[in-house]
Order: sequence, then C-alpha cells, then structure tokens
Amino acid sequence: MTAALGEMCAVAAHTMECATNALVRADRQTAQRCRAEAARLGQLHHRVDEQAFAILALHAPVAHDLRVVMSAFPISADAHRMGGLSVNIAKVNRSREAVPTPPIALTVFAEMGRHAVALAHSAQSAVLANDLTTAQRITDGDEAMNQLHRLLFGMVLGDRWEHGPRAAANVMLLGRFYERFADHAVGIARRVVFQASGRLPHISMSPI
Repeated sequence: MTAALGEMCAVAAHTMECATNALVRADRQTAQRCRAEAARLGQLHHRVDEQAFAILALHAPVAHDLRVVMSAFPISADAHRMGGLSVNIAKVNRSREAVPTPPIALTVFAEMGRHAVALAHSAQSAVLANDLTTAQRITDGDEAMNQLHRLLFGMVLGDRWEHGPRAAANVMLLGRFYERFADHAVGIARRVVFQASGRLPHISMSPI
C-alpha cells in the first residue's frame, strides 16, 4: 500500500509536469497525456482505498500500523485531487472561447510548475521513507508557491496590466489551481508526520 501511495505522488508530479508544458507551450498532445495520467491516478486511488479497507477489516491493526492505514485514505485522496487540478490547468486554454494567457504570466506559471513537481516528488519521498524531515520541508516549498501566487495578484492588479479582465480572471484561476496543488502536497506531508509521530502538525491551509 505504501508503494502504491508513493506511485500516486510520482504520477501526480508527472501530471503537473505535463499540464505545465501543455499550458506554457500550448501543446495539445501533452494535455492528452495529462488526462491519461490523471485517469491512472483514479485507478490507483481506488486500489489504495480497497487495500486499506481490507487491512482494517481482516487484520485489525493497532498503534503505528493503524496510523499508516488511516493515513492512506487522505494521502490517496490528496494525490488524486492533485491530478484533477493538473487536468484543470491543461485544459484552461483548450476551448475556442479561451483568452490566451499573456507571456508574462506564462513565465510565472513555468516557475510554479517547477515548484509543484518538486513538491509532489518530495511528498513521494516522504511517503515511501516515512520521513519527518522531508515532510516538514514541504511546507517551505509551499511558501515559495504562495509567494508566486501573490506575484500573480500584483501583476493583474498593477497599472501595467494591459490584457483585460478576462485574461486577468484566467490568470488568477490558473494560479489558484497551482496553489491548491501545493496545498494537497502539504496535506500529504501532514499525514506522514501523523503516521510517524502520532501527532498532526498545525499547518495553515486554504479551504478546499
């Protein structure tokens, strides 16, 4: 089960990499790969839930083992949602009515994508090794993502923005998808801390 959760984090990283490439390069084929990887995440999510329920029903785990099983449900759900957010990013500019994302914003999204992929890989390492240190470092990467999100706000609200309100709304929606992806990586980190130590760290997170 732990291996499947680690695989989910790795797939989430790949979906985000594909989504960012689809956005920045306007690559339709990469967007299709993102959707395929998200579907794979859905299958893994279902498998993990089935395994966790079976362990609870048949083995009655206690103490640390019980924490691992109970953590599997939210970790799997977070990774699954990360894939869904990646698909949202990949399809934002795909409709005929879509407003092109300004190049100045694409530069920021490329950086947000790099941070998001790194966070998902860190989540994978934390899950597979049950590593508190790696889990706690994820919050630092989340703060970097928050700073980039604030940069987008300043960009679209600034006097130099000349791309109109529809493009501004598009940029802020995309920024929100990236920020939520990072929040779910933090959620995974919190569960790793819980299963390793028995306590949930207090980490400020935006509502779903």
